[in-house]
Amino acid sequence: MPEPRYQQVEETMSAARANVYAILFLVPIFILYVPPYLILWQEQFALDNLKAAVKLYKTLLLFSPVVLVGVLVFGVILHELLHGLTWAAFCKNGLKSISYGIHWKLLTPYCHCKEMLPLRAYMLGGAMPGLIMGLLPALLGLAFGNIILLLLGLFFSFAAGGDLLILWMLRKYKPEDRVQDHPDKIGCYVFVKES
Repeated sequence: MPEPRYQQVEETMSAARANVYAILFLVPIFILYVPPYLILWQEQFALDNLKAAVKLYKTLLLFSPVVLVGVLVFGVILHELLHGLTWAAFCKNGLKSISYGIHWKLLTPYCHCKEMLPLRAYMLGGAMPGLIMGLLPALLGLAFGNIILLLLGLFFSFAAGGDLLILWMLRKYKPEDRVQDHPDKIGCYVFVKES
């Protein structure tokens, strides 16, 4: 039986355009998380409760810039690791097919998969940071009335905006198509199975 033939399609965009589209994803994410929290946990926003929360977290608020930088650095590393570990699970060469780095011109960290993957495997790896670091803490924050978890989920969902953009670009392809990270640009190559 002959190997199937594929047509290569480049799905990429400039950093400037990607940033504009990623910002557009912020609105639905905000609407998904914040209004339900305000409705479910409105008593937390009574003046007495806000004063009590500030008093309780006063020490943390003094160290918040240090904490924020720590969370940001840890979050960036974990975000890229989640991409790489998920993709590696589907790669013939495992972690050897994954590389990490920083695009210094854009100050953007990245994870690059060198192997071609099935569409669903690639999309799962693309979605994993947004699911684990964004959606999960946000849902826990909503369920338990924890504003810190909600804010972390909101922040890391925003951070996954570029990933959402790539997933959005891939929505029109079929499960039998294959995807490979673009080595230099924001996006990927899609190998569409010819009929």
